[in-house]
Amino acid sequence: MEDLTPIRRQYLELKRQYPDAILFFRLGDFYEAFDEDAEIVARELDLMLTSRPVGKGQRVPMAGIPYHALEPYLARLVEGGYRVAIAEQVGDPVNGLMPRRVVRVVTPGTALEPALLDERRPNYLAAWIETEEGIGLAYCEASTGRFAATQWSGPEARREAEAELLRLDPRECLYPAAPGEPAAPPLAQSADRLSIHFTPFPAYRFELGATRTALQEHFQVASLHAFGLEDRPLALRAAGAIIHYLRETRPEALSILTSLESYTTAGYMILDPATRRNLELIESTTGDSRKGSLLAVLDFTRTPMGGRLLRSWISQPLRDRAAIEARLDQVEAFVEDPVARERIAERLRGFPDLERLAGRARSGLASPRDLAALRRALGMLPEIQMLLHRMEGPRAEALRPLIARLDPIPELLDWLTRALVEDPPATLQEGGVIRPGFSEELDRWRTMAKEAQAWLADLEQRERERTGIRTLKVGYNKVFGYYIEISKAAARQVPPDYIRKQTLVNAERFITPELKEYETLVLNAEARQAELEAELFRELCRRVGEAAPQLREMAGAIAHLDGVIALAEAAVRYRYVRPELVEEDCLEIQGGRHPVVERALAGRFVANDVRLDEEGRILILTGPNMAGKSTLLRQVALIVLMAQIGSFVPADRARLRPVDRIFTRIGAHDELAAGRSTFMVEMSETAYILHQATAESMVVLDEIGRGTSTYDGLAIAWAVVEYLHNHPKRRPKVLFATHYHELTALATYLPRVRNAHMAVAEVEGRIVFLYQIRPGGADRSYGIHVAELAGLPRPVIRRARELLRRLERGEPAVRPQAPPPAAPLPLFAEHPVIHALRHLDPESLSPLEALHKLYELKGLLDQASPPSG
Repeated sequence: MEDLTPIRRQYLELKRQYPDAILFFRLGDFYEAFDEDAEIVARELDLMLTSRPVGKGQRVPMAGIPYHALEPYLARLVEGGYRVAIAEQVGDPVNGLMPRRVVRVVTPGTALEPALLDERRPNYLAAWIETEEGIGLAYCEASTGRFAATQWSGPEARREAEAELLRLDPRECLYPAAPGEPAAPPLAQSADRLSIHFTPFPAYRFELGATRTALQEHFQVASLHAFGLEDRPLALRAAGAIIHYLRETRPEALSILTSLESYTTAGYMILDPATRRNLELIESTTGDSRKGSLLAVLDFTRTPMGGRLLRSWISQPLRDRAAIEARLDQVEAFVEDPVARERIAERLRGFPDLERLAGRARSGLASPRDLAALRRALGMLPEIQMLLHRMEGPRAEALRPLIARLDPIPELLDWLTRALVEDPPATLQEGGVIRPGFSEELDRWRTMAKEAQAWLADLEQRERERTGIRTLKVGYNKVFGYYIEISKAAARQVPPDYIRKQTLVNAERFITPELKEYETLVLNAEARQAELEAELFRELCRRVGEAAPQLREMAGAIAHLDGVIALAEAAVRYRYVRPELVEEDCLEIQGGRHPVVERALAGRFVANDVRLDEEGRILILTGPNMAGKSTLLRQVALIVLMAQIGSFVPADRARLRPVDRIFTRIGAHDELAAGRSTFMVEMSETAYILHQATAESMVVLDEIGRGTSTYDGLAIAWAVVEYLHNHPKRRPKVLFATHYHELTALATYLPRVRNAHMAVAEVEGRIVFLYQIRPGGADRSYGIHVAELAGLPRPVIRRARELLRRLERGEPAVRPQAPPPAAPLPLFAEHPVIHALRHLDPESLSPLEALHKLYELKGLLDQASPPSG
């Protein structure tokens, strides 16, 4: 340490305080990173790695960025999951060294700055605590103040908690880790594939006593009963850990968290990760992209808050029929009144993000333009209220509750109108933020500065006339202040009251007592103006922060309004209809369409009818690949889900009773890193469905059993259908697509099973997909036709057809060599087939077992019979 430079020692001291963060160390006009941090920064930001001397014969890696370009670089590091500590220069030099301290730590889940946030998705920080008693989960959005917690117990606690964590999709999730002990994060098997950044946090920060104290101190309460946490200790511990974390990283964000909601997932449809993935609700399975998702089809929102809310609706459909009907009424009100819909939508276009704006104001990060945007938004609210009041039609009454929530807060609007200039600058440092007439003191200093500046502006002309020096100039620089410059050729004409200040090669610079007096006046006036403007602006931000609860309520109403208008817009554009919610336990869809595929096919989509009811709760769907089975399965599930988010649906008519859950087992994928093959994943997901489905659920299964041998797969698929049909507590509505045509036999003895198939037509030896569902099972799968369409070589197709004909006749694919003649049977020995039949109990056999036994008997007969001829 003795050989290190003072700056190096200062850096290492700060780095010891933040060992898990990249430390950006302010050096003049740059933020510099050193050592391993520099290597990370250079790699992640595509910067040149340099070095810096730090002592006698020592150099360390260094990489830096300009201080004025921090935000875009910071955004890239945070997006990569890094924590970044910003060390600024503070105060005046001490013994030649500029004091520095870390002023903020930015992590993926604590970002407040607009440049670090995606306005169309929430930026949640979550905390997860798991014990023998259950699991606690809390989450907050530091930029808006949303703060909530819940917990689970029982055998399915982990699956339900994981489903909720994936629904929230937080940017960062804390989990407890003891010193020196490895701790696996939640969802450890798939953590690498998720966008969630899991952050270990000291386990003692999750302790019940410490978290209770942290929450009580933060909310300044003696008890947490009001938040519903006293009897939910795991939720309490997760929420308290978030408070601890924010104290250490972004303490300014704590002022934004003014309330805490204890919630339960019981009132919403639970969607497991497989179902979210298979239905492509928020992102398509082709990548991390909205394109090709249900959200992309429905998102006509005009505001960031509305976009985030619609995303939440799709991720968390409703179960309560009254709540669904209420939202459907609101959507229908805008479907029926296109004029009001268009006028209100136009006013929402460009509406500021009030949720995050209020948060920035409360934490002291708001800019003058933020407050100007808030002023504009408050001014628009009365007109939106008026348009809502004027709406007519049978459903318009459903929108009345929103009107009361759109309070323009007249006092705040008046303050902002009187205080802010019409078009404020981007930053407070630029000046000119406060409107003239708002502050007498500020106006007085502005007048003094203006008069002094006018005197200085006229000084050059006055002095030229007084001295007769035509080349005389008045200038200014930061070192010497204002000066009068005279060339050396005119030095003999310098008046005696001029005081020499600086000598240049070709000129001399002078000051006068009067010039110095006005200079002092101007500089003092400008400094005082800046101080006053900063004070007045902070007061404005304080008032906005005090109104944060009202602003959040208003933002919630705007978001809700934006969301239902977006759903109405989709309904009108795409010819969707209002679903009918019924008490009858049925699902009836006439002319149903897939909302995403329909858009991709630009009007060429073939609609289909589907009905599931008490008499036919299981539909076995057969047909060739590419005939539309998977599309039909998904479209039925999406229609049900859309109905339960309160959306109109792509159909001519839809009648349904809300379901508690939608389960899907579609597609093939493996989890090799977790040691699970494709078939194991398929069976695990199927097992989960069979254990969790209820009579109120909807189950969508595609090609169960295809990952193993034909007989194994057929047996498993057969048994799954029987279980779903016969289990006294698990009789969900089921759509079951399969290539096992043998399963159509189930309809002959299971009364609630129906068969259907995707129709095809054969034209001159080729098949044409009709994409229509028809009653009854398919007679064959047309797999070789599909292979031919895919471009398999002709010899392969010819050989496949030859082998198929043999197999369909019951012949082996390859003719075996003739076996040796069977030994003659003893004169009175019983034939093996007769022996087997004598010991067979037909009543104990399932249809599948009987089929297997028949093949077995035929094999015995072939082996025992002497060759003919």
